[in-house]
Amino acid sequence: MPSLMSSGDPPAPRCAICRAVAAGPCARCRKLVCADCSELVEGAGTFAVCTRCAGKGTDLGYLPLLLWLGAIILGLAAIAGLLIFLRAG
Repeated sequence: MPSLMSSGDPPAPRCAICRAVAAGPCARCRKLVCADCSELVEGAGTFAVCTRCAGKGTDLGYLPLLLWLGAIILGLAAIAGLLIFLRAG
């Protein structure tokens, strides 16, 4: 027989880093973190991110957009080159 009586409440969610009681999710990876394992980051607003995500520096800026646009331009250039080649032949 256990020495402590259960109140029926589920166990509190735990921090993914230190296993303390979690305060909320990380804004980037969505893992639960406590207040000691999170940092406030300013952007469009103030967000709490875990220390793992804060150390990564995952903000790539406009690089993904430029790569996406570059892929579209290369695809259109390939289609234009193929049409020119087929028309000349």
